[in-house]
Amino acid sequence: MTVTTTPVPGSLYLPQSQTRHDAALEAIHRGWRVFPQAPRSKRPAISRWEQRATLDPDTVNRWWSRFPDSNVGIACGPSGLLVLDLDAAHGPVPTAWASLGVRHGRDVIALLAARAREPDPVDTLIVATSRDGEHRYFRRPSGTTLRSTISDRGRGLGWRADTRGPGAAVTAPGSIGRNGIPYTIVRDLPIADLPGWLVTALTPPPPPPPRPLHAPVLPGTSRRVVAYVNAAVSAESRNVATAEQGQRHTTLYAAAAALGELLANGWITEPAITHHLTEAARRHLGVDDFTWNELTTTIRDGIAKGRRTRRVLRERPFTTRR
Repeated sequence: MTVTTTPVPGSLYLPQSQTRHDAALEAIHRGWRVFPQAPRSKRPAISRWEQRATLDPDTVNRWWSRFPDSNVGIACGPSGLLVLDLDAAHGPVPTAWASLGVRHGRDVIALLAARAREPDPVDTLIVATSRDGEHRYFRRPSGTTLRSTISDRGRGLGWRADTRGPGAAVTAPGSIGRNGIPYTIVRDLPIADLPGWLVTALTPPPPPPPRPLHAPVLPGTSRRVVAYVNAAVSAESRNVATAEQGQRHTTLYAAAAALGELLANGWITEPAITHHLTEAARRHLGVDDFTWNELTTTIRDGIAKGRRTRRVLRERPFTTRR
């Protein structure tokens, strides 16, 4: 099946002399939670951007008054959005896709829609990106956990057809690309519900059921060590559960390595470490192709590193009672 598409027709929507500050205010007016990105970049300019993304005009005024050239990022998760991020080739098209007439990410979506016997999902708000790509905005169904995907990696939709959902962001219209070209609304329609066939394609498979914890969390030891280990497990589990996009692998590995040092002392069992970190990391499965295999392998490798070094628990300084 060969599917060839053309860019979506429609009048160009580009307010004259719009500043990044204006763009941020326009975005929150549309109900999108925003945060500053570096000038002419997609890189977040603040830490914990997904948690701090805001609808508050005072916060927007403060951020963009201080950094007026910052681009405007939209946190897709808190905004209830799923955005199709469709890019141009920028190089040779893989043979398998070229044989189907695909030249752009939008062709991939048209092809998948045709295979599903559904219309190409173009009747929604569409933004032209600075490098001949497009963002198609959709409302994410409530109660769903939809994956952010990259190209045709893993269970991705296809070549140059990414998705941005929870844990991911897009750059808002009115922002400026690295090449000086603005992100521009080209079809200013109400945001449509994500089509059912895409909901199905982007819903991750359920994770395996949690394995029972056969070994005790802690061997018998002093109350001080028990308290120390329980605090360490809670802190590392919290770090893993709240890790941001792009930091999940590193955070999970570091947590496993840290708890592996406690394993080296005989203060905790390996099944216990695996159990707690697996439970903490489950919320990330399916986001940006974070898979069950990556989760289990990262924990195993981190424990292996940590157990080579024993954790030293310093003695408390002695103080006399009065």
